[in-house]
Amino acid sequence: MHDIINNFEAVKSEIYQKNKDIKIIAVSKTFKFNKIKSLVEYGHEHFGENKVQEAVEKWTDKKNQYPNLKLHMIGKLQTNKVKHVVPIFDYIHSLDNLKLAEKISAEQQKLKKSLKLFIQVNIGNEPQKSGVETLKLKSFYDECVNNLALNIVGLMCIPPNVDNVNLYFAEMEKLNNQLGLKELSMGMSSDYIKAIDFGSTYVRIGSKIFGERT
Repeated sequence: MHDIINNFEAVKSEIYQKNKDIKIIAVSKTFKFNKIKSLVEYGHEHFGENKVQEAVEKWTDKKNQYPNLKLHMIGKLQTNKVKHVVPIFDYIHSLDNLKLAEKISAEQQKLKKSLKLFIQVNIGNEPQKSGVETLKLKSFYDECVNNLALNIVGLMCIPPNVDNVNLYFAEMEKLNNQLGLKELSMGMSSDYIKAIDFGSTYVRIGSKIFGERT
């Protein structure tokens, strides 16, 4: 387990040379709690999951045990799972349609809880990927904030798998600024340094901390 702490410190050191305010989301999806326990006990607070059932089983008791933990939903979220997500998660990075926004709003009102939300943008206009189209982003944002009272803190993207992701990161930074948002969720194990250069404030790091998934 020392390897995980060493990996985390190496990643953190590299990131903090750029900006000490960056939040590192340790992507713990698919890993059992035993694998990530050392990082929790080390004091790291931000963890990312993409499967609702797995997250509920893994973290429900642990969030009571470690009250400073912040849980990030980073995967595709279906409306019928929202009732399980709102009680345990603190952030959702994959808000991508109006039905989902309406469901999150309704569940939050029931629980009197306000999650921090990122709108997922389909920055490459890729048909196989989720996300709001860039041309519809402003109207979707206005609907979420003005009519549904959602706490939209920033935008999120998973850029196309190309050599020059900088074009997409630059566009995301521009869109984020146009909406006056302070947070930006982009950058994973392969491209997080580039993402930080374009204003990312939350990076999602899995394999560089925990090793490859089997």
